[in-house]
Amino acid sequence: MRKFQMAAAAATLVLILPFVGTAENNSETYRQLNLFGDVFEKVRADYVEEVSDKELIEAAINGMLTSLDPHSSYLNADNFDDMRSQTKGEFGGLGIEVTMEEGLVKVVSPIDDTPASRAGLQPGDLITHLDGEAVMGLSLADAVDRMRGPVDSAITLTIRRGEEEPFEVSITRAIITVQSVRSRLEGDIGYIRITNFNEQTDIGLEEAVRTLEEESGGKLDGVVLDLRNNPGGLLDQAVAVSDAFLNKGEIVSTRGRTADEAQRFNSEDGDLINGLPLVVLINGGSASASEIVAGALQDHGRAIILGMESFGKGSVQTIIPVPGHGAIRLTTARYYTPSGRSIQAKGIKPDIVVAQARIEPIEQGMIRHEADLRGALENENAPTTEPDAAATPPEDSGAEGADGEAAGPQDYQLARALDLLRGLALITAKSSVN
Repeated sequence: MRKFQMAAAAATLVLILPFVGTAENNSETYRQLNLFGDVFEKVRADYVEEVSDKELIEAAINGMLTSLDPHSSYLNADNFDDMRSQTKGEFGGLGIEVTMEEGLVKVVSPIDDTPASRAGLQPGDLITHLDGEAVMGLSLADAVDRMRGPVDSAITLTIRRGEEEPFEVSITRAIITVQSVRSRLEGDIGYIRITNFNEQTDIGLEEAVRTLEEESGGKLDGVVLDLRNNPGGLLDQAVAVSDAFLNKGEIVSTRGRTADEAQRFNSEDGDLINGLPLVVLINGGSASASEIVAGALQDHGRAIILGMESFGKGSVQTIIPVPGHGAIRLTTARYYTPSGRSIQAKGIKPDIVVAQARIEPIEQGMIRHEADLRGALENENAPTTEPDAAATPPEDSGAEGADGEAAGPQDYQLARALDLLRGLALITAKSSVN
């Protein structure tokens, strides 16, 4: 599948470019810069504590960028190195993708099999304190820095979740190694979960499909692609995953400030699963690159999107290295699905809305059937030893869901996706007989 030069880090689509200065030589610009210089000198001279020039300049740059939108920021040299290491699939920390909302750190998604996921953090959780210190007033980069630390060291997060009372969660930091793609068979249905889009995702997807076909003896009835709680990642990988299920057509386009900045990414011929029915699972933790895949497959009618509305991250950040320092992350474009939809702050709406739920059997008491009636006629074609299929409980596959818990009957959204694909397979089989 085709590779592209555009890349993204975590839930942010990014393009890495060289730094070019473009200051205009006009009097108003210089007057404003003189204002900055005057304030800078005043702070250096009179602030109650001594502050280094480096700290002041970095804070000023970061303040300028973070005032634009939640995703623009300054990355010092250490943060820039961390961002690049995340795209390779291994890094240190808690295992959560975050953004800022009203001065607080908002959890976009916990990453599967990480300390944050095992601690029960959920998409939409707001982090108000770090080890008892208020988050309000910190930049996103500062908050992320404080959440990082030595492996096996602990940090206490204060969480605000919906209308619940705030509560504390202690999480032990670890090396985060992300396995981007996992798969298993659910009967004759292939289940593929993509946890994020890193450099190995397209390769992992091809291997997963190949393994599923081998395990099923070439008799797959359909595939579930699980993008729940997937915060995004590399744009070229999102394009490659979309391309894997499409034979032709546009996958995504980006539009910047001027018309000549627009870019389009198109699919090439070849469907990895040869047209088998496809259901894509999304929820509020599905962001950025995940939404590109869901939007492309939805617009082309290639997949049924099932679950809950996605996060709504529809902007592109350009990473511009600053030689000798770090880089700036600047929002430079919006991306659009093939039909021209911008999902910024709206998200992808599923074709079938299914909230996660817990199913409990209802005691119905004794139910009488025809066979229980006195003198009922016998069915001469029925085997006398056939078990009552309706009374046989479904098996628990014991597999993992998007939240890391056992799936099977507990993962209601996955169960509905499997039911849908089995229904389609049954209709197809009956049609071929008739």
